[in-house]
Amino acid sequence: MKQVVDSFYNWYSDKVRNPKSRWLIVLGTLAYLFSPLDISPDVFPIIGWIDDGIVITLLTTELSRLVLDYRQNRKRVKTDTTENLVTVDATSVETK
Repeated sequence: MKQVVDSFYNWYSDKVRNPKSRWLIVLGTLAYLFSPLDISPDVFPIIGWIDDGIVITLLTTELSRLVLDYRQNRKRVKTDTTENLVTVDATSVETK
């Protein structure tokens, strides 16, 4: 069972990180959450909510990881740009 869960998590994580399939996976996940068709229907009070909780946790984890990676890359690019600046003492030149 652990192998099935790990393989699903790895597949989901790879698909969310891929820019081509990211929005399809996110929209599919949201459709699954709002759809009455579930692995375990929400008619059964606690058991029905467990799969939705797992899917929400999975989606939130992957989207927050994407946001954090984006912020770190943005910060890295900003510091790389400031490190490449060259300070030059300028003098004025008069022409006749």
